[in-house]
Amino acid sequence: MGAPRTGDPVHPDLRRIARVLPRHLIGPRSLSTVRRFLALADRPRDGVEVLPVGGVSVRLHHPGAADGPLPAVLWIHGGGYVIGNAAQDDKLCARLARHHGALVAAVDYRLAPEHPFPTPLHDCHDALVWLAARPEVDATRVAIAGASAGAGLAAALALLARDRGEVAPVAQVLTYPMLDDRTAVDPSYDRLDVRGWDNASNRFGWASYLGRPPGSPAISGLAAPSRHDDLAGLPQAWIGVGTNDVFHDEDVAYAQRLREAGVRCELEVVPGAFHAFDGIARRAPVVRAFAASRDAFLDDVLGDGTAR
Repeated sequence: MGAPRTGDPVHPDLRRIARVLPRHLIGPRSLSTVRRFLALADRPRDGVEVLPVGGVSVRLHHPGAADGPLPAVLWIHGGGYVIGNAAQDDKLCARLARHHGALVAAVDYRLAPEHPFPTPLHDCHDALVWLAARPEVDATRVAIAGASAGAGLAAALALLARDRGEVAPVAQVLTYPMLDDRTAVDPSYDRLDVRGWDNASNRFGWASYLGRPPGSPAISGLAAPSRHDDLAGLPQAWIGVGTNDVFHDEDVAYAQRLREAGVRCELEVVPGAFHAFDGIARRAPVVRAFAASRDAFLDDVLGDGTAR
């Protein structure tokens, strides 16, 4: 990937919150504590159905009154492949359902290190097939989307769905995706002044998911999509990332590779934004602009399943 960015000054809309955010989030010592904290979000909520799919469950968010077959979004939560749950994104998924008139299913895939690759990816594929087969869903207007590791799984799911041919997603929406294990072993990324997810967390997440050290030879391109040698024929993509995110370089490189493979890809780069900034400072103008870019792309692809 070449020399990494040194980072930009924090975006003015994000400076106040950045002062109190940790640089390091997760490691072997903190894993159980962080999991217990995030589990507090996993509770019943009005209007959310929890349904079994294979060995996991999905949280289903309905758009309200709607006529005819619905577009749908499979949402995949973040957490470095090792933490998180579908419930943590209930507010986002409910908003996506209302705004786009779509059925939104958030999958509670199994986590590493207890369940390394390919189990989480296969859980997501099972949920995608289940969602596309629902009678109220227009199978030609199903998008896959996620954030961070969830976006990495969404990118891998786009590849797996292409190869298996059971469902053809119309789009992949990748919010600061975790795509390339090789970033984790590049010491130059250790020096970046980032928030929330640093390269030490990155190493732990990748090692847990891969079941071996990141950067090892012969890592599957379905595990780390940046390693995949064939991106042709994938669904159109939206990729969003900030310049102060450890994933910035790999995300920009992946967007370029998609375009070179003939895949429509919109890239939204936010100067001075750190990892997960949109979930931390939801009312900031820069976050609203970021969400508006993602919404416009989804409006486009879910309207009739084709790009205008």
